[in-house]
Amino acid sequence: MKVLVTGGCGFAGSHVCEHYKKNGAKVYAYDNLTKFELRRTGYSTEKARFHNLDYLKSIGVEIIKEDIRDAKTLESYAKKSDFLIHTAAQPAMTISWEDPELDFTTNVVGTFNVLECARKFRIPTVSCATIHIYGNKIKDEVKEGKTRYIRRPVEIDENHPLVEGMLTPLHASKHAADLYFKTYIDTYKLPIASFRLTGLYGSRQFGGEDHGWVANFAIRSVMGYPLTIFGTGKQARDILHVSDLVRSFDAFYKTQKAGVYNIGGGKQTLISLIECIHMIEDILGKKSEIKYQPSRMGDLVYFACDTTKAKKRLRWSAKVMPRQGIEELVDWVQKNTSLFEIKNG
Repeated sequence: MKVLVTGGCGFAGSHVCEHYKKNGAKVYAYDNLTKFELRRTGYSTEKARFHNLDYLKSIGVEIIKEDIRDAKTLESYAKKSDFLIHTAAQPAMTISWEDPELDFTTNVVGTFNVLECARKFRIPTVSCATIHIYGNKIKDEVKEGKTRYIRRPVEIDENHPLVEGMLTPLHASKHAADLYFKTYIDTYKLPIASFRLTGLYGSRQFGGEDHGWVANFAIRSVMGYPLTIFGTGKQARDILHVSDLVRSFDAFYKTQKAGVYNIGGGKQTLISLIECIHMIEDILGKKSEIKYQPSRMGDLVYFACDTTKAKKRLRWSAKVMPRQGIEELVDWVQKNTSLFEIKNG
């Protein structure tokens, strides 16, 4: 079996590559190795950028330094593949409004190129969409509790209206990519799926203030850096451990039930920012320094996935609960502190 993973040297992509390599597949990590997002974290950019790459090389994954926006090059590798997993993306709300062209070309053009590979070579393909495509009008449906925002019903399914509320370029690009997947399913009857993912976390994630908030809190707490919360800290998300994400990709390949799916932990893994920080404090046995800043444009205050569709059609559901997953993440950070040194930090 040959597996092509776009964004293969990133956080999610590296775990996908690791899984299939360890299960005997020929794995290609297709990545342009950009340092743009990593530079914004303030961490040791060079060490961080090559950490996942060096690990993948050590286990025999083939690294392809190319860009998903280069359609011909992508096709040359895709046509040899049995499964295409599309994790490459511009994932940050903040970056999308600062550089909308980067956001559009990566998330829309890049995803279109992936879909054309799926169409031309009829390759089973799954893509990382996001629950952000539902928009942020959900904030009008929540009430403020003691440590988190509360909504009834708790979970939201795939039939909820999309792109409602105040929109940013990320909403547009991710919605377009998700819509193109649905269009290619309807038009070409392809074995493909768009996974609307909630907040991912796990080892080998270099989370910063722009993206990857669970990892950002874990890293800064371990390193003794102050944490910044934008808003009240009661924003809540059903976080998803990366191992459960990998299992969801595998579940799709085995069933090949085309469609759009919410992929998250549901009410079982729902946690607010401040609850997450308190959990990390309990694990570390020390308090964190927290600074509050005004809410950011376009931020989503609440989401919990109803994953009934994935359970029925893909026979998949999340297994890792927040305490277990966050303990694992903290342990990884503690073993790799040199990656997170900030000059004058």
